[in-house]
Amino acid sequence: MRKSAMVLWGSACLWGTPSMAQAGDVPDLPVFTSPERDPSAHLSIVIPIRPEAEPVVLHVAPNGSDAGDGTAQSPVATFERAQDLVRALNETRDVTVLVAAGTYRLDRPLRFAEVDGGRNGHVVRWEGEEGAYPVISGGVPVTGWTLVDAAGHIWRADIPRGADPRQLSIDGQLAPRARIEIPRSAVRFETWGLQILDPEWRALAQLADQDRIEVEGMSWFTHRHAMVDRIEGDRIVMQQPGWRNNLVGYDTLARPISKEVARLFLVNSRAFLREAGQWHADPAQGHLYYRAAEGQDVNRSLVEMPVLEHLVSIGGTIDDPVRDLQFRGLDFRHTSWLQPSGNEGYASQQSGSYISGELASYPADPIRDCSWGCPAFEKRRNHWQQQPAAIQLSAATRVVFDDNRFSQLGQIALGIGNNPEAHQTGVGLGTTAIEVTRNRFTDLAGGAIMVGGIVRDAHHPSRPELGVRDILIRDNLVSNISHDYKEQAAILVTYATGAIIMNNDISDAPYDGIDVGWGWGINDPGGSPEYYRWHRSYYDDPENLIYDTPTILRDTVIVGNRVGRVKQWFPDGGAIYHLSADPGALIARNYVYDVRGTGGIAIYLDEGSRHVTVRENVIDRIGGVWLNLNSQDAIAPRRTALDNTATGNWYNSGRLQGTWTPFLNNRAEGNIEVEGQDWPAEAQKVIDESGVRPVEDAGE
Repeated sequence: MRKSAMVLWGSACLWGTPSMAQAGDVPDLPVFTSPERDPSAHLSIVIPIRPEAEPVVLHVAPNGSDAGDGTAQSPVATFERAQDLVRALNETRDVTVLVAAGTYRLDRPLRFAEVDGGRNGHVVRWEGEEGAYPVISGGVPVTGWTLVDAAGHIWRADIPRGADPRQLSIDGQLAPRARIEIPRSAVRFETWGLQILDPEWRALAQLADQDRIEVEGMSWFTHRHAMVDRIEGDRIVMQQPGWRNNLVGYDTLARPISKEVARLFLVNSRAFLREAGQWHADPAQGHLYYRAAEGQDVNRSLVEMPVLEHLVSIGGTIDDPVRDLQFRGLDFRHTSWLQPSGNEGYASQQSGSYISGELASYPADPIRDCSWGCPAFEKRRNHWQQQPAAIQLSAATRVVFDDNRFSQLGQIALGIGNNPEAHQTGVGLGTTAIEVTRNRFTDLAGGAIMVGGIVRDAHHPSRPELGVRDILIRDNLVSNISHDYKEQAAILVTYATGAIIMNNDISDAPYDGIDVGWGWGINDPGGSPEYYRWHRSYYDDPENLIYDTPTILRDTVIVGNRVGRVKQWFPDGGAIYHLSADPGALIARNYVYDVRGTGGIAIYLDEGSRHVTVRENVIDRIGGVWLNLNSQDAIAPRRTALDNTATGNWYNSGRLQGTWTPFLNNRAEGNIEVEGQDWPAEAQKVIDESGVRPVEDAGE
């Protein structure tokens, strides 16, 4: 029976119907009497409850027509038409848009503004038919392949002239662009580009379309991209400012932290098409080339070329955010973020952030003077940009992504409350009560989920509404990601209050599994003594404030996750990685396994980590360090990493690293070393309960 009002009797409440009105009517201030209470002593107030209108189900189908009315008998064909119908209903009732099986190819990104969410307490749901996972695609199929080089197994197909994607899908998987590795010893790094030292590489000057060739470099934790302008004899002249921006900071193209692990690649020329599975686009001629495996007929393969840079943009304004919007059972595919193909390149700094534009006071010799920080670099920290995600969410509250699939996307899959420039709406941050549950993230060019921004309003919001708060990331499967932007963590949370990362299964990633925190301690109360020093000079810039108030990063929970086979490219970072002060932070009952190599780190508390509890985690088959604390001993007795506790963890490999002393109030005690796989019962329980839970358990 419909309930029309809630009655408050002192501290008790019950459902009732006003005696002075007909059921369903809402009087102004009715007074209830009760035979059990003295009405003169207890005044009751009725809080009106919104009458429930009948929910509406609208239907979208590939064979529908936008002339239809959205009923099951007359479904519409496009999401845009369904949105029109939703806007006529969502102020008075809940609306579900039921999407039939099939592929929906977008010619422009979907935009969900404040008028598209639930209004007046109602909810709007976009759901795929049960078990169907309809595909929302930003790509087009490529057909009509011709074998043009039988000896080289190279096929060609026509594409629209001007099309120049950075990604391509073959039979449901991202395929690598044509590339070759060039020894770092074959070149010398200059501010204008690369001086060729090895005569064997001078043949590069004969290549066509030189301004479409890309230089990629990776070392300790960065994966940097810059575009060639031209090749003149023994000089590879690079496009600016992307090249110059890739020469400053830390772990730069010219001076990586470790030359032993640093690698350099040339990408995107038909001449580099040397391995099966690689491809190359020629936008001027409108041709796409693919080097097939021996015996492979590409005409029997499904080839998808992305044409959109992102698929979905969700967000209202800070004053009127999108509310009560849910997405379930959908499959998001095929995007390609194109900025790195231009003169900005991708001057990667850390996990999806990058420098762009011209740096003021750029050093005369950046390779010598700005490969371990410098004033020109440090003053830009609060102006770094973030990679726009394929599905973007900001200025929103109570938005749910549940049981969806994200694959073959050309960047980070899902961005939540990132910088304003990372959102097509131009409005960033401002996200609360967001749930990302039971989704599958696989085969991505970038990371899976990026939460939070890195500008000043991200760590110290000028308005409370700008904060990113109450983010739940639970029971997601993340695997085989960060193909083209290898420095990106699977899940990243920068600045957020009350983020919960729980029971996710993360594997097969080139960099970290879960990263939380940002700022390296520089925005925490009192600043960081490391960044007062002359070679950092961060606080010399009057724009870089010393805060006496904490950032919004607090109460992070990382519990019950299963993280393994990560850090496959980079020594830096950890399977679970933390930065900066985070009061109330908890890293507990996670299972971390198979992080190989001497640089393999399971759990890493990096610069400025404070107030973090690490307990009851199981660390299995780690090549280097099971728990690392960057206590920055080089600046002792100054203190940066304080008040951390590691207790009751089990490990069968690796070592404890960092300064765990009373002077820093860092305690590591009661941790148990185990021989082989002889785990105690409680440790085995942690292993068994880690990762994605069965559906019947996930509903608890």
